[in-house]
Amino acid sequence: MIVLPTASELRLLEILWQLGEGTIDDIVHTSGENPAPNYKTIQTFLRIMEGKKLVAHRIHGRAFVFRPLVRREQVNRLSIRQLLRRHFGGSRSELLVNMLEAERIDIGELEELEAMIRKYRKSRQLSNARQGRK
Repeated sequence: MIVLPTASELRLLEILWQLGEGTIDDIVHTSGENPAPNYKTIQTFLRIMEGKKLVAHRIHGRAFVFRPLVRREQVNRLSIRQLLRRHFGGSRSELLVNMLEAERIDIGELEELEAMIRKYRKSRQLSNARQGRK
């Protein structure tokens, strides 16, 4: 089971997802921040993230090359699960209703959401039918 990264850890993961893998210098350069993040700070975060099994490294010459061990989709799903538990009592319906009430959603986007729900429902029905035959 993965641990949800902190906001700072998530920023480093986003850079590594973009790069695929990279050294601390690569991460500092790719961050595009001005002033650039501190090398030692990034190094500390990456060590903590290794302990959490979010990243791993290999040695290339004298440099540590870091790569993500988790995919963006895994982190997104975990974030949503925690949001559901923490704020909506685990109810996906409550989350959806709150989103629909709190945000302006135009007709085109609503139609797109309806199409996605229909497609998802159809794939679930097919999957359930296949499992029933086994």
